[in-house]
Amino acid sequence: MRICVYCASSSQAPAEYGEAAFALGHLLASAGHTVVFGGGATGSMGRLADGAAAAGGDIEGIMPDFMQALEWAHPKVERFSWTRDMAERKALLLQGSDAAVALPGGCGTFEELLEAITLKRLGLYLQPIVIVNQCGYYDPLLAQLQRSVDEAFMRETHLRIFTVVDDVAAVLDAIANAPDWNAQAQALALHP
Repeated sequence: MRICVYCASSSQAPAEYGEAAFALGHLLASAGHTVVFGGGATGSMGRLADGAAAAGGDIEGIMPDFMQALEWAHPKVERFSWTRDMAERKALLLQGSDAAVALPGGCGTFEELLEAITLKRLGLYLQPIVIVNQCGYYDPLLAQLQRSVDEAFMRETHLRIFTVVDDVAAVLDAIANAPDWNAQAQALALHP
């Protein structure tokens, strides 16, 4: 599988998040999956690629040209796709992916995850989406999504768009057991 992973570039975040990113990269690569990510060398992004590289994995970085100019690219990643901007980067991360996984991160990770959820709600992306809620990191976002259902901005069934796990060790099982979703979701998109 080609698995898109959203994660952070911050080198200031607690080390346990970087350790989990390394473990996920190693897990995915050891299982023979291609790891597709934002291409950065620092923070969880860098640790994800380090883990995949340590397992001899196939890694693809997707990064805007301006980040290449700033030399933000991970040196162990041999295959890069360069984009004009962040919007094109987000589209390429999902394009052709068999699943999307979100590790804890900042506003860029939130944006990528919420766009994937939105596209799936609209029936434009049908693959599993897994949220790694390490240390309860995503609890506030999950509560907000539940409130969206409670106040009729979304349907209860929209909470099946994603699967939540507490540990990266559960990611592959979550992908394998994700609820089916199909393009008929468009019929539900206009009416929450």
